[in-house]
Amino acid sequence: MNKKYIKYIDYIVKDIELPYFKCMVDHYGLKQDEYELVLSKLFNQPVSIKGDYVYDQNGNKIYYEEKNGYWAKREYDTNGNEIYFEEKNGSWVKQEYDTNGNEIYIENCNGFWVKQEYDTNGKLIYIEYSHGYWAKMEYDTNGNKIYYEDSIGYIRDNR
Repeated sequence: MNKKYIKYIDYIVKDIELPYFKCMVDHYGLKQDEYELVLSKLFNQPVSIKGDYVYDQNGNKIYYEEKNGYWAKREYDTNGNEIYFEEKNGSWVKQEYDTNGNEIYIENCNGFWVKQEYDTNGKLIYIEYSHGYWAKMEYDTNGNKIYYEDSIGYIRDNR
């Protein structure tokens, strides 16, 4: 690909919105490597394309678009955990993880959230939901659940 063509790609990518991109690519008849170059500029990272999916340099699926206009995009943390998902209809979900890769927080566009805590062995010890329900657990040294209590008053104690 020559430098003049790359400058042209820089120009057309500057203000374009992703959902309209596929139509433009079809119109200009870009080849696979040209398509990947433009998408890399849009996502500010190297990408690859397989079918209707766009992948980041780590092989994570970051974008999908159908001919009917539906699209979905994903973002990942440095460990490959999905931290954000959004669809064309405006719905979204975001997630957070601890250093061991355990999901510790999830929230969606409707305001629903879940908080979770884990012990050093990766066992869930506390969970709380936005509607007020919570539960806490304890485990013995073999990883067996020996205590459970929740916000509606249920308690199971095998300590």
